[in-house]
Amino acid sequence: MRFLIASDIHGSAKYCGMLLNAYKREKADRLILLGDILYHGPRNDLPEEYAPKKVIEMLNAYKNEIYAVRGNCEAEVDQMVLGFPVMADYMLIPLEKRMIYATHGHIYNRENLPPLSKGDILLCGHTHVMALEEGPDYVYMNPGSVSIPKEDTPRGYIMLEDGKFTWKNLDGEVIRTFSD
Repeated sequence: MRFLIASDIHGSAKYCGMLLNAYKREKADRLILLGDILYHGPRNDLPEEYAPKKVIEMLNAYKNEIYAVRGNCEAEVDQMVLGFPVMADYMLIPLEKRMIYATHGHIYNRENLPPLSKGDILLCGHTHVMALEEGPDYVYMNPGSVSIPKEDTPRGYIMLEDGKFTWKNLDGEVIRTFSD
């Protein structure tokens, strides 16, 4: 199964459209969203083409292919308009050799670890910074932000297939890889 993993759309119809184009181009089976889907929050400027209602319509067209977790900008009203669950704080994705603990990053993160076994993967959004850090006990991964990247990282996502993670920008250019 091919997963496209992304985070922090923040209501940008422009970048949501680019993400969905990447989803189709990659022929992914599922889209995993790590939160902050519709709203920009008080700490961020408005992203280009800020149009949460349009983003709702765009994503609901894929509602049966999306797995999502709640970000710090999600509210109960978001669940009323999105056709896929968005209120879970985390999801677990089993790989052959390890478990992926996928969460937004505002509750569980590198400073407040969830229950992880040695070698597991902590997959977060929230920081808007694309990252891969292999530690002695776990691996930290972040796809960055689709619409408001920070620290000079590209707008991008992660592809996961057969235990191989590939970070790409929204044009599909490979940034880095990691194999399970």
